[in-house]
Amino acid sequence: MSDWNPRTKLVHSGTRRSQYGEVAEAIYLTQGFVYESAEAAEARFIESGPDEFIYARYGNPTVRMFEERIAALEGTEDAFATASGMAAVNGALASMLKAGDHVVSSRALFGSCLYILEDILTRYSVEVTFVDGTDNNAWAEAIRPETKAVFLETVSNPTLEVIDLRTVADLAHAVGALVIVDNVFATPIFSQAGALGADVIVYSATKHIDGQGRCLGGVICGTREFIRKTAEPYLKHTGGSLSPFNAWVMLKGMETLDLRVRAQAASALKIASSIEGHKKLGKVLYPYLPSHPQYQIAQDQMGSGGTVLSLDLKGGKDAAFAFLNALEIVTISNNLGDAKSIATHPATTTHQRLSDEQRAELGITDGLVRFSVGLEDSDDLLADVQRGLTAVSA
Repeated sequence: MSDWNPRTKLVHSGTRRSQYGEVAEAIYLTQGFVYESAEAAEARFIESGPDEFIYARYGNPTVRMFEERIAALEGTEDAFATASGMAAVNGALASMLKAGDHVVSSRALFGSCLYILEDILTRYSVEVTFVDGTDNNAWAEAIRPETKAVFLETVSNPTLEVIDLRTVADLAHAVGALVIVDNVFATPIFSQAGALGADVIVYSATKHIDGQGRCLGGVICGTREFIRKTAEPYLKHTGGSLSPFNAWVMLKGMETLDLRVRAQAASALKIASSIEGHKKLGKVLYPYLPSHPQYQIAQDQMGSGGTVLSLDLKGGKDAAFAFLNALEIVTISNNLGDAKSIATHPATTTHQRLSDEQRAELGITDGLVRFSVGLEDSDDLLADVQRGLTAVSA
């Protein structure tokens, strides 16, 4: 299996068949499991084998298939599936940190990630230092001998900053710190974060892995020691596990993941290239545009620019709203990585709780629109974007 190419792993890795020999993965909708004897129950609670389960909060055959498939794709030893992407972020961080520990994080983060680091962890006396993630010198100055972890989004939400993961990982590993990355925007298809130095890789499976707007889910990938001795005890006792049905949806989504995100990324690049320089746009942010500040880093560590681009309209909030309201194909929602194209206004939605000063520091202007490109015809999408731009007052 380790020699298989990614598309093959996405279809076959982790498959468990019952005595019936089913082709599609089975959904094991059960809360608990039966033991042949009291002695067998005792033995399983002491140590469970690879196909032995205790309780659905601890593990489930369908969930385990998903965990093994994503670990095989990501190239990590193991994975633990969670109820949502934010359960994965919280679980990866909270499971390894205690009062007095120090974390260094990039400042440009999804609003909920920022909340966990800035509001929750600090309540329990974890010290968090935020840096400009694109400034390698800032990382070098902030990481201390006692730093326990660094956290970053490999491509930030929503301003699409691309962080030099290899350099940051080298700095962190020099002091023995773990590197935890949210790799959602880069996707497991275009970014092999583990090969670049990440120790723990987190995904919101709600996004590209499901990719069709159906279920919440998340996953933490890493070494077997971290997953089973650090993340699993925390998650199974605090209840952040993934449901078997959602795991089954994610398994089916993975079968087409490579095909979907490659098509979406190709459309995203076409649209970004076509509208860059439009008179009503201050800028277009997309990692594979030569104008992107981290274009060369994106070229070096990503196989594509991804499925998301951001547009900064010159007219601020009024222009952004006029653009959004004129769209006919692209839907207004705050999700991303979906088969349907989705646009949102971060300043009034995903990052609305931040102060004006914080949004300005992150580059989230009142005119910024995040655009997640779907599977519609690229020419139709481009025409829709141009329709939206036409509706914006000059």
